[in-house]
Amino acid sequence: MASPKETLLWSIALPGFGQFLNGRLVKGIVLLILEFVINVQGNFNEIIRLSFLGETEHAIEQANYQWLMFYPCLYFYAMWDAWKDAGGGKERCSFLPFVMSAYFVTVGCIYSSQVRLFGVLLGPVWLPILCVIPGVFIGLVLQKLLTERSRIA
Repeated sequence: MASPKETLLWSIALPGFGQFLNGRLVKGIVLLILEFVINVQGNFNEIIRLSFLGETEHAIEQANYQWLMFYPCLYFYAMWDAWKDAGGGKERCSFLPFVMSAYFVTVGCIYSSQVRLFGVLLGPVWLPILCVIPGVFIGLVLQKLLTERSRIA
């Protein structure tokens, strides 16, 4: 079986790949199909391309936010599931950094057509990516608080 870090990195590459590495073929196929459907319906590859070219307004016009809002939860669930299934996350509340990242990235997606940072419109790729940072941080803080609290009680 692959290491937890290896499966996590493959899941970051594409949801479902970590599950394939863990031998969970059906789960991997389902996650891969869901990723493909959400990607195509949300027009995500074109949004990424336009964002990398600096055409943020055009990327926003191309975005189907009704579909894109599913992507963070699928993505972070696939990462957590592959990592956990490979033996990671044995400590209490280890899911919180993944869950909080999914929440923050979803909110980042919602506001991505409006939020400017130093006058720059970040759009549906860069703002959600930046939202991973507070999501992981708050998830780790909550995990620490909850595990400390359970030790005291």
